[in-house]
Amino acid sequence: MTVDDTTSGAGAEPRPEPSVHATPHHEVDHTAEPTDDPLAIRLEQLILGADRRYTPFQAARTAGVSMDLASRFWRAMGFADIGQAKALTEADVLALRRLAGLVEAGLLSEPMAVQVARSTGQTTARLAEWQIDSFLEGLTEPPEPGMTRTEVTYPLVELLLPELEEFLIYVWRRQLAAATGRVVQAADDDEMVDRRLAVGFADLVGFTRLTRRLEEEELGELVEAFETTSADLVAAHGGRLIKTLGDEVLFAADDAGTAAEIALRLIEAMTQDETMPALRVGIAFGTVTTRMGDVFGTTVNLASRLTSIAPKDAVLVDGAFAEELTRTGDAPASEAQAAEEAAAAEKEREEGVEPLVVPKYRYGLQPMWQRPVRGLGVVEPWLLARRGTS
Repeated sequence: MTVDDTTSGAGAEPRPEPSVHATPHHEVDHTAEPTDDPLAIRLEQLILGADRRYTPFQAARTAGVSMDLASRFWRAMGFADIGQAKALTEADVLALRRLAGLVEAGLLSEPMAVQVARSTGQTTARLAEWQIDSFLEGLTEPPEPGMTRTEVTYPLVELLLPELEEFLIYVWRRQLAAATGRVVQAADDDEMVDRRLAVGFADLVGFTRLTRRLEEEELGELVEAFETTSADLVAAHGGRLIKTLGDEVLFAADDAGTAAEIALRLIEAMTQDETMPALRVGIAFGTVTTRMGDVFGTTVNLASRLTSIAPKDAVLVDGAFAEELTRTGDAPASEAQAAEEAAAAEKEREEGVEPLVVPKYRYGLQPMWQRPVRGLGVVEPWLLARRGTS
């Protein structure tokens, strides 16, 4: 790919270099000039490992990429419009070459390359913000009176940068290996995108009222504790945390039993913490479309609706989820059936016969009243509990 010509013929005056982003007429152009703060520039050079050398147009031309495609890549990665300031480095040129090279080689389509840029940009932007807000900010408090944060930040970043970089690559490779394993185990090609999963939402009750009552720092600590506990429990029991929304988390699991265990563990963990408000969970099972690490579809919408009508400190599931738990033997079809099986096994023992099979159900299901759910028709929720609990 080549950049657009900058002249309209022999002897013509050069055209002005285009902006890094071709801003549509309906969007506001938020041009962000690079900072000239000396420490910020030194930190940028340390982190990027290179000096500013190129304007956006020069970077695109050097990479052999059209300005239009370069703009789409940069915008997808979440980078602000810098006009034609000289703020880009050799690394920016190399990144453009790599993405464009994948397209030229036929390994990625152009829209897919833009998706790669967007998903990577969104994920790492949030990670970087978290590291600065929660990690570096605390560590860069001046250790001694008279020292400024400026005097502490540079050497600290210099020490941490290679370690954090290696750790990031390690975690990414681990996650990629796990995700690839799930995909190749799909029954057919369609399942690689549209898969049958258990999807659950866990929602803190009365969070809006809490925002008015708690100080900002207290609210932040509560949200962080909720998200951390949820993430740990979801991961420990074999699920995947899709995203966190402050007072709500979205998780998924390949089977209903895993999702049921996660949901009940979440309820149990939150009820044991006196600082936490009540929690409610809704889970649905069915076909789910996955895109850029997120999940979409009717199953996700149903899980969200079930969460909104779930009682405090309780888990509501849909009929498909209840059927799946029954099919896998994790729950009885009814409490009457479980009672009959237990009575039959006890009778055999009294007669001196060891029962061949004594079902050990992990969960119980209690049907609730059918009710209309906006946009989804009439559904019959089931109340999920551990066996032996109400």
